[in-house]
Amino acid sequence: MYPVNRNESFRADRYKVDPNAPASVLGYDPFNSSANISSIATSGHQASSINPYAQDPTGLSGASYYQNANAFQSSPSYHLYWPIGPQPTNLLAYQRTAHDFFIPDSLREDLQKKSEVARQVIPNSSLPPIEQYHSLVCLDTSQHKNQSLFGYPSWVYKAVSGKDGNTYTLRRLENFRLTNENAIRSVQPWKRILSGSVVTIHDAFTTRAFGDSSLILVTDYHPCSKSLAEEYFKNSPMQSRFHGRQAASGHIPEQVLWGYLVQIASALKAIHGMGLAARLITPSKVLLTSKNRVRLNACAIMDVVQFDSGRSLPELQADDLAQLGRLILCIANNSPTAHLNQQKSMDHITRAYPGRMKECIKWLLDPQPSPGTPTSPTAGGPIQKDIDNFLAGLTDQFASVFDSTLHAEDTLTNTLGRELESSRLVRLLVKLNFINERPELDASIPIPSGSTSNPSSSWAETGERYYLKLFRDYVFHQVDANGHPVTNLAHVLDCLNKLDAGSEEKIALISRDEQNVLVVSYRELKRGVESAFQDLIKAGRGSGR
Repeated sequence: MYPVNRNESFRADRYKVDPNAPASVLGYDPFNSSANISSIATSGHQASSINPYAQDPTGLSGASYYQNANAFQSSPSYHLYWPIGPQPTNLLAYQRTAHDFFIPDSLREDLQKKSEVARQVIPNSSLPPIEQYHSLVCLDTSQHKNQSLFGYPSWVYKAVSGKDGNTYTLRRLENFRLTNENAIRSVQPWKRILSGSVVTIHDAFTTRAFGDSSLILVTDYHPCSKSLAEEYFKNSPMQSRFHGRQAASGHIPEQVLWGYLVQIASALKAIHGMGLAARLITPSKVLLTSKNRVRLNACAIMDVVQFDSGRSLPELQADDLAQLGRLILCIANNSPTAHLNQQKSMDHITRAYPGRMKECIKWLLDPQPSPGTPTSPTAGGPIQKDIDNFLAGLTDQFASVFDSTLHAEDTLTNTLGRELESSRLVRLLVKLNFINERPELDASIPIPSGSTSNPSSSWAETGERYYLKLFRDYVFHQVDANGHPVTNLAHVLDCLNKLDAGSEEKIALISRDEQNVLVVSYRELKRGVESAFQDLIKAGRGSGR
């Protein structure tokens, strides 16, 4: 148990937003993107302007996310949390601030944003339920007219499964006609791929719920994720507002590129090991789900759409390596068309990054050598260009990325350790609220003989329950010298931690009429909490509940 710094100030005016805060704090695309989105007017969609993340409820033709939207704040209420403010520098080794007991604000807000986005729905939506999936929300903020990737118009929805209650992503290919039943079966092997760098695929089926024949691919839903194309090749309105430049204007750190290479290479290792090929490693189909954390998306679709293409598996797997090389080349050059002029792009790689990066990209982009090409003048075996040889050349980078992952895991473990304190205190508060001034209690609980009080009031006002009531006042109902309420979180945490630990420290509990003063230790209070709570449990069991 650690004492808390009681000089921590918790004033309401500290909730004000700092205008100088970085864009990562003030700017949040899912809740602040513009409401002027192009109309989605294809079959099965609403004809009005839709922006599922717009904060303005009028963006849905007068409909809102929640009833009485003008009075309900749809975005998380971050101002309800204590702001960190200046950190005290004169703390002793055993002293802690209130924020040392809880999850860091940056991580908490990131998790809250993801949770908030995952729960958002559109009332009175015209999107139909599909199989067991309901509450569809269109994640596309503009109509997709480019059909070059799949050959069909593509839509992406967020939906909730009626079977397990989880949220999934539904990718729809419009006007797709299944001509071969074996094509849809080609998705089955993808369900067995459980790689941390591949968006997990759960199901694939066809439907006419949208008024046409559509192919639906069900995958995991990663809220607040965006593609590498959105991260590097598009001018974000929020980034332009705070930075005045495009996101792609900065230099991509070398370690970030190696991280992408290692993660996608490990994904290809799992895919190629199952006798499959990714076939679609493009910036728009690689998801960035958190900081420098990428996953291959939209896998298995090309196996269905181009089932009768006739291309061999070795050819497709070799093309995966070439696509990976083009992806890293485009990101390193901050240009989606860098692969169209490889010589100029490779010159930029030579100037901006060490030679190792250039050799890696060049190896990926070079065509598959002929079977008779030797590895060296003295070696007779052919060069095998596959994912295993590529991974062998990235051994040192794997070690670096793995070390970074271990550090991130240690950070999350330490953060989780802070929340252990929160869970302890919550359980303690629950017990106290079960006990204090309980208005009802089973009459089987014995009461003192000759008492005229009813069983409820007698139990709540006698024995250890009485000084637990006074302890509640001591913790939460303190006032200053002028009779004003004292709302000191440090005092609350200090008292509850001592109660949970059963400290021998004694405190003076004063009744509300100031006629009674009880001096008890935290150990006695803890014993009283356990005894009173066990009485409640016994009474509950005795009544058959």
